[in-house]
Amino acid sequence: MLIVLPPSEGKSVPSRGKPLDLPGLSFPTLGPARESVLDALVGLCSGDPDGAARVLGLGGTQADLVALDARLRTAPTARADRVYAGVLYDALDVATLSAAAKRRAGSRLAVTSSLFGLVRPADRIPAYRLSGDTTLPGLGPVAGVWRDALGPAVTDALGDGLLVDLRSSTYAAFWRPPAELASRVATVRVLHEVDGRRQVVSHFNKATKGRIVRAVLEDGAAPRTPGRLADLLSDLGWKVELGEQTRKGTQLDVVVDQV
Repeated sequence: MLIVLPPSEGKSVPSRGKPLDLPGLSFPTLGPARESVLDALVGLCSGDPDGAARVLGLGGTQADLVALDARLRTAPTARADRVYAGVLYDALDVATLSAAAKRRAGSRLAVTSSLFGLVRPADRIPAYRLSGDTTLPGLGPVAGVWRDALGPAVTDALGDGLLVDLRSSTYAAFWRPPAELASRVATVRVLHEVDGRRQVVSHFNKATKGRIVRAVLEDGAAPRTPGRLADLLSDLGWKVELGEQTRKGTQLDVVVDQV
């Protein structure tokens, strides 16, 4: 099983730690693409700060994030599961998983990154600011860079298991599973139900996905089809509705009435 998560826009900035070792990250086939994006981002942020802020979509009070990106090659690093912050990662809370669940997280989780493509929880990375919809001067849209590079890395990591794709739409554009994998692809949508009406609410979506991943890691089961995953989530206490398989995979709707 491979569970692919979105990154968080907000990140915890390491105060100490070794600098970035790009060749030491997981998914080494992504090395050339990582170098290209890193060079473009550091180059942008080492020049005109105001111009860099405009490219990165930052406001006037966020100049510190431009400086952060300018120092990426020498900045302190920490485990990716400590750098990524926010609602999903707070709910997942890797640090408090059982020892067995932490081992499963190390082999089953991957985080989509606009800077690194994919990282494992234990990969040491610096905090950075680069949204998935950014176009970098001299390089182009970062989504296009990863669209050409991620496929082999994901399929190698997936093997013959189930891909649980929890990425947001921005990061789903980095790579879309081919039709031949459809029978082994599950996406999850969280619907908030109030008085019989359902809607997608960002906070509920992120928090529930984090709790789902945490529960699956603690349980230890490794379902191999979307249907088996739906059964597992039902057994773990969620209300799950299984959609029809399409050429993109199978969507599971998880219906919640509270966060």
